[in-house]
Amino acid sequence: MFNRINIVPRWIIFCLDLFFCLFSLCFAYFIKYNFNITQIDITELSRNLLIFSVINCIVFYNVKTYAGIIRYTSAQDSFRILFAILTSNFLFFITNLILMSFNKSPIISNVVLVVNGLCSFLLLITYRVVIKYFFIYIKNLSLSRRKIIIYGAGETGIAMKRTLDHDRNLNMHVMAFLDDDERKSGKVVDGIKIFHPRELKALILEDKINDLLIAGNITPERKNAIVDFCLENGIKVLTLPPVPNWINGHINTQQIHQVNIEELLEREPIEIHNDIIGAQVKGKRVLVTGAAGSIGSEIVRQIAAFSPQMIILNDQSETPLHELQLELQDKNLDNIFHAFIGDVRDKCRMDALFQTFKPHYVYHAAAYKHVPMMEHNPAEAVRTNVMGTYIIAELSVKYGTEKFVMISTDKAVNPTNVMGASKRIAEIFVQSLFNSFKQDSITYTNGLSHLNGKTEKKPTKFITTRFGNVLGSNGSVIPRFKEQIEKGGPITVTHPEITRYFMTIPEACRLVLEAGSMGEGGEIYIFDMGKSVKILELAKKMIRLSGLIPNQDITIEFSGLRPGEKLYEELLNDKENTLPTHHEKIMIAKTREYNFETISKEIEELIDLSCQYYDRQVVIKMKEIVPEFKSKNSIYEDLDAKPRLKAITTE
Repeated sequence: MFNRINIVPRWIIFCLDLFFCLFSLCFAYFIKYNFNITQIDITELSRNLLIFSVINCIVFYNVKTYAGIIRYTSAQDSFRILFAILTSNFLFFITNLILMSFNKSPIISNVVLVVNGLCSFLLLITYRVVIKYFFIYIKNLSLSRRKIIIYGAGETGIAMKRTLDHDRNLNMHVMAFLDDDERKSGKVVDGIKIFHPRELKALILEDKINDLLIAGNITPERKNAIVDFCLENGIKVLTLPPVPNWINGHINTQQIHQVNIEELLEREPIEIHNDIIGAQVKGKRVLVTGAAGSIGSEIVRQIAAFSPQMIILNDQSETPLHELQLELQDKNLDNIFHAFIGDVRDKCRMDALFQTFKPHYVYHAAAYKHVPMMEHNPAEAVRTNVMGTYIIAELSVKYGTEKFVMISTDKAVNPTNVMGASKRIAEIFVQSLFNSFKQDSITYTNGLSHLNGKTEKKPTKFITTRFGNVLGSNGSVIPRFKEQIEKGGPITVTHPEITRYFMTIPEACRLVLEAGSMGEGGEIYIFDMGKSVKILELAKKMIRLSGLIPNQDITIEFSGLRPGEKLYEELLNDKENTLPTHHEKIMIAKTREYNFETISKEIEELIDLSCQYYDRQVVIKMKEIVPEFKSKNSIYEDLDAKPRLKAITTE
């Protein structure tokens, strides 16, 4: 019933404020004369009530003390009321001085003014607070209310508590605060006691808690521990968006959402050397291939913060490229973005791109990445991942690009599928290309195999970055699981023991930029991917986060490994080891070197086969170039039983 009460008209609040102020004046007179009514001059009191009414009406109307909603009274309203009371009493004091100049005696004593001001403020605040907490009390009487604990007794947590109290649409009652700060334990905020997280179990046993809301900063490890404990005890875990995403700088209860799996897989934020990256990129022309993809678009967003002269957005996909350009134009008006539609496999089109813009830096993110798709289309995998890299690398050298940063994958290590092998071949090519500069200075005219004496240009630095799966990328496992849960299941996992490394897209791209800035050419940088995640446990946790029970509400089925799929991904080849860098999350893979002349001929033959779409011959050639390429769960497994040539290395 009380929730259906309409907000009262403002004139009623105005009249109530005026009434309590006049009552305070009468009360001040009673105090002055020790509650002896016979000593009060009724004529004087009536005159002062009239004067005071006029002054208060003018002040309250201009300060708008009546404008707030009483049940949502805040500290800001208290300051407004205090200002109004001080102003009205000051004006009464001035009026008193003016009238004294004519009557030679004050119309009101200073004692009455002081007592009146104090009582007015207390009464106006008190009746508002009483009404506010009356509505909160009525709301909390609901038998269907959900009991909630807020993790974090800082400013965000306290603001969230007050917001929940005032939201009639959310029937939640805050039972307690949790905070890691030992100094806050036992203290009370807004009538709610603060506990240490170690007391959570006791709180759950004492009261049936429905929800836990995480408010404020919390380490990923701590968040995982809290979420696991809550899920085991049937408690729903909620969270808030980051402060920059609050609506108009204020918390909105509609922004409360269940904690998602991406947040639980995040790690501590990675610090990068922005000054070094900024010094290199500022004022330069930067080309990003595959700019409309998950990785490419995030690289563009992060580069835009370093004030480059121009960012060339290259992709063959028209609609997402157009959407990215519109987004960037809205957010970064000081930067120049140019969308250039073109396929990295089209040498003429890419030549036109390089000839027009002559980029200083190239971030090569264009690639085919889905393992099963590429296993059935080897020629296409080679044409994009190998030939595309071949063409962009050739043009980078031809047009004097300073740095070429290639985005690779952990699937290139001991590849078991066509996609991983194609990326490994691309790695070998760009690495051997740079290493060839150590022996000869090369000027490229019509192709990579043409030498034209020695060049005076500084050679392009070719750098490779290698990492695992990224959260939220197009076609990744997590969006797939979410879709299956929304449909009621089942969730399909390929194998009960399969594991994968995960990174967030911004995290991976920050490391790409950092590695690109420190690279001197020829390196393959690998990133600290943290701990590998068991996909089966990932699926179970996602089901629990949805408020469901694994294998009861949502079943989990095993579909078997897909063509070319590994159980465990690797970041380093058996013949490789790592060297540290100045960044603890980035290491250099010490890899074997290939003879450039030999490997370039092998790759040219591979590209010729792919352009003729001889899929089986393409895979045979790939296995010759990358001897460690052993197909798994693939139609090409029989090729591993046959003897084949081994690529020539410098070892």
